[in-house]
Amino acid sequence: MGRSLNESLYISLTDHIHFAVDRIKKGYEIKNVLLWEIKRFYKEEFSIGMEAIKLVKSKLNFELPEDEAGFIAMHLVNADLNQDMPNIANITKVMQNILNIVKYHFKMEFDEESLNYFRFVTHLKFFAQRLFSQMHMEDDDPFLFDIVKTKHKEAFECTEKINKYVMNQFHYSLSDNEKLYLAIHIQRVVNR
Repeated sequence: MGRSLNESLYISLTDHIHFAVDRIKKGYEIKNVLLWEIKRFYKEEFSIGMEAIKLVKSKLNFELPEDEAGFIAMHLVNADLNQDMPNIANITKVMQNILNIVKYHFKMEFDEESLNYFRFVTHLKFFAQRLFSQMHMEDDDPFLFDIVKTKHKEAFECTEKINKYVMNQFHYSLSDNEKLYLAIHIQRVVNR
């Protein structure tokens, strides 16, 4: 992946794969309810998860289901972000909910292969991580905020909907800087 990952991955992922093989041999399959989101938001990690399934097949002559590639991907995301697994699931749900707000506000489908979409999803991942760690982005440029707010009114309206969702669900109010960067990413992703 070209990134430094938390070394606990060696234990958690090995343990997960061992338990998954054992569990599935006993007839207990667990459906990954976030599989669709994982495939969309964590493409690289999911691809590595699929490679891991092939490796298990070649080494153990045992086939794991695609759901396990999603679980493996989440372990990789966890090791990358240094978050607990429940938080990674929550981060993924927040990302999906914000994408839905944007999608329905603009009545559009995303080009999920575009660079702007990838950048937006990356921004949302770090935004959600800050949300769950209660770290606010500091306000530092009211001039730029006012310019973008005036120039991209529709993107700012959408940002206010996101702020309302975040406030209702998590009692967290977006700073002006968070609104600014969300609006910029929204403007880019809706103007293909």
